[in-house]
Amino acid sequence: MKSPQQVLSSRLPILGGKMALRHLAETGTIDTIIMATDYKTNRDLFLEAIETTQLGVSIIPMATLYERSFGKIPVEHIDDQWYAALPAEHGQSVTPLYLVWRKSIDLLFGLCGTFLLLLILPLVALLIRLDSPGPIFYSQPRLGYRGRPFLIYKFRSMYIDAEQMGKALWSRKHDVRITRMGRFMRATHLDELPQVINILRGEMSLIGPRPEREEFVVELEQSVPFYRCRLMVTPGLTGWAQVKYHYGNTNRDTLVKLQHDLYYIKHQSITLDIFIMLKTVQEVLLYRGI
Repeated sequence: MKSPQQVLSSRLPILGGKMALRHLAETGTIDTIIMATDYKTNRDLFLEAIETTQLGVSIIPMATLYERSFGKIPVEHIDDQWYAALPAEHGQSVTPLYLVWRKSIDLLFGLCGTFLLLLILPLVALLIRLDSPGPIFYSQPRLGYRGRPFLIYKFRSMYIDAEQMGKALWSRKHDVRITRMGRFMRATHLDELPQVINILRGEMSLIGPRPEREEFVVELEQSVPFYRCRLMVTPGLTGWAQVKYHYGNTNRDTLVKLQHDLYYIKHQSITLDIFIMLKTVQEVLLYRGI
C-alpha cells in the first residue's frame, strides 16, 4: 500500500530540480514556495529559493502552512524553530477584552453548571449506586496552570479499585472497567459535570487543554516534544483537541492532541472559544463522548 506522500507525489507533476527553480519563477509558473528545509540542511537550495522572492514569489515554511491548513502545530517537525510552537510573546497575545471574556464565561458556566449539578444529583447518584457499589464522586490529582496540582472531580464511571496496586493506567475505548451508567455518562460527558466546582475555584476554565495526571506528564514529556507547554494556560473542561480529534490513548494520539492544544494556546480568541463551545454541544447531543 502506498503512503499518503507517495500517492500525493504520483498525482503532482515534477517541474524540475534546483536548477529549474529560477526559470519557473521568471516564467510565472509558480507564485508560492513551501519550504520544508532550512539553511543548514540544503544551503544552495535555500539561497536559490530566497532569490526568487525578488521575482514576486512568496515563501511559506511548511510548519506555518500546516498550522493554517489543519489547525494544529507540527511539533515533531519544527526542530530548531521551537518558537513556532509558542505564542509570539507569552502574555501579549491575550488582550484585556479576551481576559474579561474568559472570566465571564467561566463564572457564568460555573454558576449555571452548579445549579444543574444540584438539580440532577439525586437521580444520577441513585443510578450510579444501583449500577455498582462505591462512592458517587471520584477525585484524582491533576496538574493545572504552571504545573500546580489540584484535585479534579467527576461522577464515578468505573468500578472501584479500577487501578490495581495504585498504578496509573490509560483509560481505553470500550474499557471493561467502565460501568454501564459510566458508559452513558462518558458518552454524554455527564461524568465531567462536577468539574464546575473546579471552574468556580479557579483551578480550571471552561475551555483549555484537558488537565493530565502528573505520572503521565512526566512520562510523555520524555518522548513528546513541547508536551509540558500545555501547562502554560489554565486547563479546561473542553478544548480544541477534544472537538477536533477522536478519543485516543496512544503516544501518537497524545502527539496529535498536543498539536491541537498548542494551536489553541497560540491562537486563543473569542471566536475560537465560541466555535469550541458549539462543537462541544454538538458532541454531547450526538453522543460522541466515547
